[in-house]
Amino acid sequence: MTTQRTRHVGYGIWLIIASLVGWWAAFQLTLEKFFLLENPSEQTSCFVSVLIQCDKNLGSWQGAAFGFPNPLIGVAGWMAVLVMGVALLAGVRFPRWFWALFGLGILVAFAFICWLIGQSIYSLAVLCPWCMVTWAVTIPTFIATVVHLLRNGTLTRSTGVQRWAGGMMAWVPLMTIVAYAIVIAMAQLAGLDFLGEMAGLLF
Repeated sequence: MTTQRTRHVGYGIWLIIASLVGWWAAFQLTLEKFFLLENPSEQTSCFVSVLIQCDKNLGSWQGAAFGFPNPLIGVAGWMAVLVMGVALLAGVRFPRWFWALFGLGILVAFAFICWLIGQSIYSLAVLCPWCMVTWAVTIPTFIATVVHLLRNGTLTRSTGVQRWAGGMMAWVPLMTIVAYAIVIAMAQLAGLDFLGEMAGLLF
């Protein structure tokens, strides 16, 4: 038990951090949605510019892909991630099928986020601040989860692959940075001057 707790502590801590950040972003988006429903002619507090805002996303059909505001999915979903992180720190051991279900949930969340990124950049031509916070924690959570499922034997029975994956967790930050760079490049190539906009806000 002690060995497993030591091996998974970093991943467990990340799940807790990511879930709290992701939940807070989803909660803020939910509040902004309620604000727009009550004040349809007003701008939300996260309206920074024509390029960086929440209003257009929340008011689009993409912002309610399943018939209700997307942020509600995050409010509920990130709680499951938080529980998993706390359980790992407590030393709880889950069966292989349970890890497979958790991994499937993370995969669905990642796929949904990728779709939303594409819709935001290529269809809505706007970048939502709270949405980007959600992207920022979902991407590394997906990468770290894939690595974890490889090293704990959920995705493979090969001991060689498991040992290899055991050292790959240290590369998750770099892989995350590369993923961020790809998203920024997509926005820039699509004509959304995200870097220029951020530079203007900072300087």
